[in-house]
Order: sequence, then structure tokens, then C-alpha cells
Amino acid sequence: MSIKKISKQQPEKFEFNDINLKTSKRIISKYPEGKQQSAVMSLLYLAQNQNQNWIPLAAMKYIAKLLNMPYIKVYEVATFYSMYNLSPVGKYFYQVCTTTPCMLRGAYKLVEACKEKISKNENEISEDGNCSWVEVECLGACVNAPMIQINENYYEDLSKEKLIKIIDETKNGKQPKPGSYKGRFSSAPETERTTLNNLKNA
Repeated sequence: MSIKKISKQQPEKFEFNDINLKTSKRIISKYPEGKQQSAVMSLLYLAQNQNQNWIPLAAMKYIAKLLNMPYIKVYEVATFYSMYNLSPVGKYFYQVCTTTPCMLRGAYKLVEACKEKISKNENEISEDGNCSWVEVECLGACVNAPMIQINENYYEDLSKEKLIKIIDETKNGKQPKPGSYKGRFSSAPETERTTLNNLKNA
């Protein structure tokens, strides 16, 4: 897993657009007086979504001013959590879980697929500009291992061959179908269940 790096290419300014400014004010208003700085994580996520899935330093400074808190505190939050991207990523951002359950079920075969089809190294955008990938810690879908997250969606029960097909689809500008690639419903057993047989979608 690579160390999170700050992009050397930084925009001079960042401001929320009208919609996100209204959203940010609504988020801040949920916190009691004197506790508004607790909105920092939500505002960072809002900034990331507005800025093509990464957070520039200018956005951190803007949020610090908005919340009346030291810039370094916003920086500490943004650099601590893996869900914040501090450099540009591809249009399709692949997060490959390599924590123990996924690792035991073939996660590093998925890493091989990313290296072969997207870029040799993590945090490098593919030549066509469409994709990038990174190894991450647990994404909370262990029973459906191995799995990845692409932008907001989970792709589960994968193999190297299945992931290569998914990558090919995104490289062609298509949106692959999320969910299990073994055809099971949610986190149902891979074989026929032995309990709750009378419940249709249990």
C-alpha cells in the first residue's frame, strides 16, 4: 500500500459552487454553537465530490476559513483518512481491498489485474485518463471477498478474469453493474441456505 501523496499541481483557488455552499451551510447548522468544526469531514467529502474526486490544498484552506478553525487541523483530517484523495484520480477510481479476508480469497490477483490493465503503480492514472487504482484497508464487505470499490459502488465475489472485464468496460466508458459477480443476493451463502428457507429475500 502506497503512502498518500499531496499533488504537486495545485489550483490557486477553491470555492464551493452555489449548491454545495447551501449544502455546507445546512450541514454546519446541524451542530450546536461552538461545535461547528465537527462538520469538517462532511465538508471535505463535499469538496472532493465537487473537484473530480480529489481535495486540493486550496479547498482545505477554504473549509478552514468557513469553519473558523486552523488550516493545519483540516490538513490533519484530510491526510489521516484514506477516503480523501489528495491528488488527481481517474474518472473510475478503483479501491482494491487487500485486508486479510480479501487477501485469503485472491485480492492480490485483483491487484495484478490493475497493474496489467490500468497502471503499473498505485495512484497513477491510466494512459487514457479513465482509471486509477489504489490498495485500501477493509471496506466492510468481507463475506463477499475479494471485492473492490469503484467510485461509489461495490463489486464483489471477483476473480482476476472478472475484474479485467470490468476494467475493459470502464475503459470503454461503460458503467459496469455493481454487486456480486457470483450472482448471489446481497451476502447470501454461496451454496443453498439451510435456514430461513421460508423467507423469500432473507
